[in-house]
Amino acid sequence: MAPPLITLKDINLTFGGTPLLEGAELTVAPGDRICLVGRNGSGKSTLLKIAADLVEPDRGERFAHPAASIRYLPQEADFTGFETVRAFVEAGLGPTDDPYQAEYLLAELGLSGDADPSSLSGGEARRAALVRVIAAKPDVLLLDEPTNHLDLTAIEWLEATLLKSRSALLLISHDRRFLETLSRATVWLDRGKTRRLEQGFGAFEDWRDKVLEEEEIERHKLDRKIVRENQWMHGGVTGRRKRNVRRVRELRAMRQEVREQRHVVGSVRLDASEGSLSGKLVVEATGIGKSYGEADIISGLDLRVMRGDRLGIVGPNGAGKTTLIKLLTGEITPDRGTIRHGANLEIVALDQRRDELNPNWTVTDALTGGRGDQVIINGKARHVASYMQDFLFLPEQRLSPIRVLSGGERARLMLARALAKPSNVLILDEPTNDLDLETLDLLQELLSDYPGTLLLVSHDRDFLDRIVTSVLAPTGNGHWTEYAGGYSDMLAQRQGDELRKDQKPSAAAASQKTSSSNAATAPAKQKLSFKDKHALSSLPGQIAKLESEIENLASKLTDADLFTRDREAFDKISARLQEAQQQLETAETLWLELEEKRESIETTG
Repeated sequence: MAPPLITLKDINLTFGGTPLLEGAELTVAPGDRICLVGRNGSGKSTLLKIAADLVEPDRGERFAHPAASIRYLPQEADFTGFETVRAFVEAGLGPTDDPYQAEYLLAELGLSGDADPSSLSGGEARRAALVRVIAAKPDVLLLDEPTNHLDLTAIEWLEATLLKSRSALLLISHDRRFLETLSRATVWLDRGKTRRLEQGFGAFEDWRDKVLEEEEIERHKLDRKIVRENQWMHGGVTGRRKRNVRRVRELRAMRQEVREQRHVVGSVRLDASEGSLSGKLVVEATGIGKSYGEADIISGLDLRVMRGDRLGIVGPNGAGKTTLIKLLTGEITPDRGTIRHGANLEIVALDQRRDELNPNWTVTDALTGGRGDQVIINGKARHVASYMQDFLFLPEQRLSPIRVLSGGERARLMLARALAKPSNVLILDEPTNDLDLETLDLLQELLSDYPGTLLLVSHDRDFLDRIVTSVLAPTGNGHWTEYAGGYSDMLAQRQGDELRKDQKPSAAAASQKTSSSNAATAPAKQKLSFKDKHALSSLPGQIAKLESEIENLASKLTDADLFTRDREAFDKISARLQEAQQQLETAETLWLELEEKRESIETTG
């Protein structure tokens, strides 16, 4: 077995008095393809910097093989001191590396080596940074969010390049499809400690849930043991003194263990404020066109969006996705053709840029517009501290200035602002940027349940497959085509061709393919067990009871003075509300699964 290239052992690091890493460990061997996962703020980027020898831990050991070449890709590249892109890229090459490889990769990604780095867009800067680390063909690649700012074409190029690479990989990404494709092992950073799974990201989530379930069982066992020891302590400390002293020490140690446990961060609770019902037609475009100079961005587009549609818009950077959104919403007018909007539209847009957030605002100012300490959600007032908790903010952060928030926290704050506004049309431009995987899952659930119309611009293939009912993609020369289904369905209809190429099978062929696929996956005949039947009959009552309790708890939290008058009661109600919401979600999911199973049995029977 080859010796490891990088080893981190018992890494400890504290920021501002708060432990970030506590005994974290990591090993990267030749041929490894490891994804590093964890919640926003868990310390993934910091651990990667320690592996790159850019951050010194408070305690612990870092070993790197003396002969190993290591390259690190930060989330944001620093072009300071470089007059050209070529100079920046070649600075990443070793003395024996071939400069031709750098030139070749620059050309592959459509970049000019003579370009001024200050003139690069976000996507171009990311591609240049990738060339800098990949061209050297290092023994180890440490990649922090490598798909940030990349369009779908560049992401798929990067996937293919890394799959062919002989470099060991350690990567952080919020792109689920990217992780599933590239990883063969998973390191989970959770509450300062690392756990390793010798399988790729596709197996991670089931494994994580099992670990957390077992941890909860052990915590309950410890709590029960403390209760038993307390009962003994009050009944017989004086007898058999030596043994009793030992047991008192053990009890104190157990209590200390409970105090020091770092509990799992709660889940985001996402709810969108619903507006009144829009008309059946949302927007209809007839033969619209838009040009900039001699370039046709949109040409002869016919599109009809109906109430409840979930339209994904994809394409390379610069293809005109943002222009198309502005045309459909009436922000700009087409050069040719007409656009007709439906009645009673309440449009809320979430832009991919964070610049609408004033860095000097507090979190409360951003959510309330500087007016008091309440937000109105679906017609009901809620204290801003309660609403913040739905997005994983601590009540203490309500007065924090936005400038001190992390990228993930700003992304959650933008979501909180957008979802607080009543709407029947949601426009989301790259909503997955800077969100961790758990928050992405919950955003997906929210959008799946959203009763209005959704226009979604995204480069996240998995997110598109989970959310949209159709995809609008460019086919060259300003022409766009709408495809039924998600991103994978679009690729199938285009026969796997890249987004720039205009080739797809007939609608009849696509329909036939869908039908045969559904037939092939038809469930086998099953039978409801007694337990299933009992659950089907009892779950509706449980669900109704939980809904009533949640409504009652939420009503209590609308008391604007509760947080300042009785913080303990506020925290207790908030905790029970979150617990009841999780119980309701579990019960509804189980009932839905059983109901689908029952319908399947009746259909096939």
